[in-house]
Amino acid sequence: MLRGLYTAASGMIAQQRKHDIVTNNIANINTPGFKGGTGINRSFPELLIARVRSGKDEPGSATVGRINTGVMAEENVSLHAQGDVQETNNPFDFALVSNIVVPGATFDSSGKYVDENGQRIIQPQAFFTILNAEGEERYSLNGKFSLDANGQMIDSEGHRVLGRDGQPIVLVEPGTRTPITNFRITQTGIFTNVDGQPIAGENGDPMAMMIMRIENPNELVREGNGLYRLSNPDEGGFRPIDAADQVEVRQGYVERSNVDAGQSMIDMMSALRAYEANQKMVQFYDKSMEKAVNEIGRI
Repeated sequence: MLRGLYTAASGMIAQQRKHDIVTNNIANINTPGFKGGTGINRSFPELLIARVRSGKDEPGSATVGRINTGVMAEENVSLHAQGDVQETNNPFDFALVSNIVVPGATFDSSGKYVDENGQRIIQPQAFFTILNAEGEERYSLNGKFSLDANGQMIDSEGHRVLGRDGQPIVLVEPGTRTPITNFRITQTGIFTNVDGQPIAGENGDPMAMMIMRIENPNELVREGNGLYRLSNPDEGGFRPIDAADQVEVRQGYVERSNVDAGQSMIDMMSALRAYEANQKMVQFYDKSMEKAVNEIGRI
């Protein structure tokens, strides 16, 4: 009896976790570059049930079947499908349109491909490179940037945007240190003036955004405020994009959240109904144990 109580309670916890993930998706439906998450549940190990035989003619035991011991909410996986691109006409808004090709792989709408051997391949994705408050590299798709008083390009949280040379992007007029606000950016992320001439950085090279290619975006860990970090950066799996990568930078646009509002509402109601069903089972087991203790125990 207690096993059933624990199974129902674990189901309640798993559905509560799923509900939290869906409500977080809905809350960020208007957050630029936000990638919706989905909860992955996994069952606890199954137990093999056997009946022990008795008597001389029934040696050994007979298999009855398997019994499940509950479920757990294992992880929250981000869905890195491309979101819609919305025009804002703000020169400091940027969107990445990414369709990186892997030879021999045809990705579905969720960015996944399974070959004939069952091997799963995740479509690589492109990200802006940001320096957080501790000076560590992070990755983001929220391209709503601006310039601070020193001409440094920053995101909405004040984190500095990195250039291709690994240094923060500084858009200032040479000598005057006046911030440059009238600029253009090419599809490959190179800053130019209104005449199409590249804007040189402090080292004399053309200034450009550092757009990173993440080979497996499922290795990214959310840190909040639209920032991600790689769970295992020492293993590689990331590099700056090159001309062969089908990644386009669009100025005056932002990538909208890829959350489907209708599907999110369905998922939230489904989690709520499953939670209520498990709750009723807990109440049933509670009443059964009460009867066993208070009534059957007196016999």
